[in-house]
Amino acid sequence: MLGVVNFFRRRGRLLALWWALLALPGCALLPNADTGQAATAQAGAGEAGGQPAAASAFDVRVECADDELRALVERHNDLQRYRRIADLDDAEFARLMVLAERDVRNLLATEGHFNPQVRLHRRPGNGRPLLVIAIEPGPPTTVASVAIDFEGDIAPGADPADAAQREAIVADWGLPEGRRFTQARWADAKTDALRALVARRYPRGRISYSLADVSAAEARARLHLRLDSGPLFRLGPARVQGSVRYPPELAERLSWLRPGDLYDQKQLIDAQQRLTGSGYYDSAYISIDPEGDPAAVPVSYTVTEARRHKLQLGVGYSTDGGPRLSLEHRDNRFVGTTWRANTRLHLDRKAPLAEWQLTSLPDADGWRWGGLARYQRQDDGVLNTLSRTLRIGRTRTEARFDRNLYLQVEHATVTGSATRAVPDALLGDGAAVSVGYAWTGRYFDRQPLPTRGWGLGVDASAGLTTAGARRPFARLTGHWLGIVPLASGDSRLALRVEGGAVFADRRARLPGSHLFRTGGDTTVRGYGWRRIGVPVGSGLVGPGRYMALGSVEWQRPILRQRWPGLLEHTLFIDVGSVANQATALRPHWGVGTGLRLITPVGPMQLDIAYGLKSKEIRLHMTVGFVF
Repeated sequence: MLGVVNFFRRRGRLLALWWALLALPGCALLPNADTGQAATAQAGAGEAGGQPAAASAFDVRVECADDELRALVERHNDLQRYRRIADLDDAEFARLMVLAERDVRNLLATEGHFNPQVRLHRRPGNGRPLLVIAIEPGPPTTVASVAIDFEGDIAPGADPADAAQREAIVADWGLPEGRRFTQARWADAKTDALRALVARRYPRGRISYSLADVSAAEARARLHLRLDSGPLFRLGPARVQGSVRYPPELAERLSWLRPGDLYDQKQLIDAQQRLTGSGYYDSAYISIDPEGDPAAVPVSYTVTEARRHKLQLGVGYSTDGGPRLSLEHRDNRFVGTTWRANTRLHLDRKAPLAEWQLTSLPDADGWRWGGLARYQRQDDGVLNTLSRTLRIGRTRTEARFDRNLYLQVEHATVTGSATRAVPDALLGDGAAVSVGYAWTGRYFDRQPLPTRGWGLGVDASAGLTTAGARRPFARLTGHWLGIVPLASGDSRLALRVEGGAVFADRRARLPGSHLFRTGGDTTVRGYGWRRIGVPVGSGLVGPGRYMALGSVEWQRPILRQRWPGLLEHTLFIDVGSVANQATALRPHWGVGTGLRLITPVGPMQLDIAYGLKSKEIRLHMTVGFVF
């Protein structure tokens, strides 16, 4: 009877081992599965049941000159899971070692070693057998050739946009000739190529054929990939879900997506960010159905609306104005209308401000009406300028352009010691009414942290002075910023040019905001705020009618290993001048160095600068990027 019991006990153990071994080759096809975790889990289960973990039936040692391959086999070989099975006989060991060798070869193949020498043998150990896996991986497989073909609407044709997209996919291929072949790199390269296809114009794209033709003897791989783009997609009508407080068409107008536009995944993501940044929506998700009509695929907007009212309190500091307290209130439906009212109060030592702005919803063409009332005081320590501004106009904001048409009325009063001895026209004490047009173009690779690109802004206006005799005037300003990456590393140059001119009779009493003074954190570092101007007598510096500014700043990342992408070092040269005649412009140079802390809202920059004409060392701090 005892013999029968032992027979079935042994037969049951053999059957359990046999089924486990049958599963072994399948597991070898999944090299990323952490088989060590499975073994640990089984051992832990025994302990959790109140029984001590069983001793290992054998030990495993991997011998390989390549440390990475040795670690891979140590982590993922399936011998580890059978170490807790006691009483394995020689026949069972033999079957286990045969299947384990196949498993190791599969593991090595995923890393590009298709012709390795793998030997498993059993040695006596300290009380239990030792299974040794000796590996000579041989040369790694490299890519001999790559063939990427296209079919569908993107297939070779006359459309330059299709050609550019095909060329970009081929140029960005992640597993080029000469690179080491691995299964992971092959899979990643195919995935990246497909993503590049479906990201623009062809959301229904797919991989129709792929083959890695590997010659184990030559250690060479020939790669073949065919991408089927499917049809070209254009955007169709908008379908908005979640609109309650605001009109459904608002989401479409703020997104800048129009029926007939070519599908572009990045544009959809940018549109989502515009909606959430508009203040009308807390969240937004924009998508299309790839199975929809390619000629006019519906665009689905799923939005969560923001509250009607929002109040923000803020504190800050600048080296020009010192501590600052700000209060902002937004009403998205002013007195029950669809107009938005913004109220801003900024309190600081140099330039306190109160402003109220009213704007409409954008119309179907993206234009919106707006009005503004502003009261501001600017105190440079000698002159105190109080300005009152009323403006009405229309604005349009697009992905790269801003346009603004406006009518403006402004009055400025200048006070301070010794101002009576200086004519008002030289101090900026005056008033004017004007009409103007402003245009801004942005061609940066990204915002608020551009690494290349340029931006240009122009503002032209004309009008009449209304203080004293009415005299005509014209005003023109422009500013340009270029970010130029350098060949050495991730450093870049930031080049800035700014200029302005006012054309009027010398007796015209223009308000100070129409004239120019400069110096400070964002203009010419090394000089105090608005300290560069025109000497007007009695120790006063007044505004001028001509201004020229320039700056060259070298920016380079530092401490990248400790804090990648967080800190940058800068060296800069600034120059600027203000005069009442273009021929009287004289440069004021500033030189210095600084640190930039990269934050999600833009760089926070701390600079120390020396003014060559002021002979002063000054500290400057700015936050954010605005163009």
